[in-house]
Amino acid sequence: MSLPMARRISLRKRLLRWALVYLVVVTGAVVLGGEVVNEHAERQVWRSLMRSDLQHFVERRQADPGYNWIDDPAERLYFLNTDPDVPTKLAALKPGLHDDFSIDGVEHVVLVEDTPLGRLALALDLTRFEGVEGWVTLGTVGAAAVAIAVFGLLMAWGLGRAVRPLGAMADQIAGLRPDMGHARIQVAEDASEELQVIGAAFNDYLERNARFVERERAFIDSASHELRTPVAVIAGANELALEQPDLPVAARQPLLRVRRTARNVEQLIALLLALAKDPARLAGSADMVALDELLPAVVADHRHLTEGRDLEIVLAPLPACVIRAPVAMVQAAIGNLLRNAVENSDRGRIEVGLTADATVIIRDPGHGMSPEEISEVYGRLARGGGGRDGGGIGLDLIARLCEHLGWQLRIDSEPGRGTVARLRLAPAEGL
Repeated sequence: MSLPMARRISLRKRLLRWALVYLVVVTGAVVLGGEVVNEHAERQVWRSLMRSDLQHFVERRQADPGYNWIDDPAERLYFLNTDPDVPTKLAALKPGLHDDFSIDGVEHVVLVEDTPLGRLALALDLTRFEGVEGWVTLGTVGAAAVAIAVFGLLMAWGLGRAVRPLGAMADQIAGLRPDMGHARIQVAEDASEELQVIGAAFNDYLERNARFVERERAFIDSASHELRTPVAVIAGANELALEQPDLPVAARQPLLRVRRTARNVEQLIALLLALAKDPARLAGSADMVALDELLPAVVADHRHLTEGRDLEIVLAPLPACVIRAPVAMVQAAIGNLLRNAVENSDRGRIEVGLTADATVIIRDPGHGMSPEEISEVYGRLARGGGGRDGGGIGLDLIARLCEHLGWQLRIDSEPGRGTVARLRLAPAEGL
């Protein structure tokens, strides 16, 4: 049993994730930079306004010695050199602008300057401005959040449109089948240059692969035809030898073995010829096969394999079932599964059955297989390689035959309890 693969993140989500990270970082940098600029501008504004007020007072006091500063709740003037009520911390300030200076527990901005009247300090209560500043900060953060959300939606929409052609190409590739030799993927004319390059390269690969498959089919077809003549000669000469009345008993068994081997080779050649054909051509040359009549003949041809063993092959009641398929291929597939059942069993009964949906079922009392061994068999079938350990055409060719004709092979087994092979053949349409 294979472990489920971890779900992969799509390219669109990856791009959107990094774009949002970039957007958040840039927005944060802009907001932070805005706060720094705002603080600097705020200091310049306070410095300018308070210096103007302070200079105005100094000029009026010089012009009129009786002129006095009138404190208000927001702004207060201190004579640091002569006023005995000046707070100690305030009196220690050096000339310049001092932010966030606490006087009686209230935050002030203080401007200290040396004037003809002595060292003066002008303190401005910031309490009335804190609310406004808080709202400005909150508004800035809110505007940044809205901007991130809006731009995020726009990026998601834009990336979706940008990645959609790639998804369409992936869907086309997923829809390709091995029997679609001339299939090509279509790339939209307005697709990006990268997609055009990928599409052209993939179509070039499909073209080269199709030519390779055609060469392989032509070679298999030619080689199989060349082999049919010598095999037919061997089979004919063997039959003539078996018909001789004075044939020694010691020579009959080897000749019978030669006949069985020749039949297996003829079966293999027929299978290779079928696999070399295009599936459409193969379907056109298929026969109407009555499985309920063919199965007894296949079983009879393989009973000799049980000689010398405590085994018997039993046919279950067979319902009427007709399929459309090359009869030689049906015989080859069923015969190979039956041969495997015999060769992997020591004693008991091998049951051969048939269901109405054209599924041939072969149960053997053999050694059975563990789940790991069954997974390995399915892995070999998926890779198109099954081995030839039991003779016959092998699971690899059965796998290719099933893929070629749309059949399905399922194997269930338990160690020590035997194996059940189910070969589902395509039923004839309309029957």
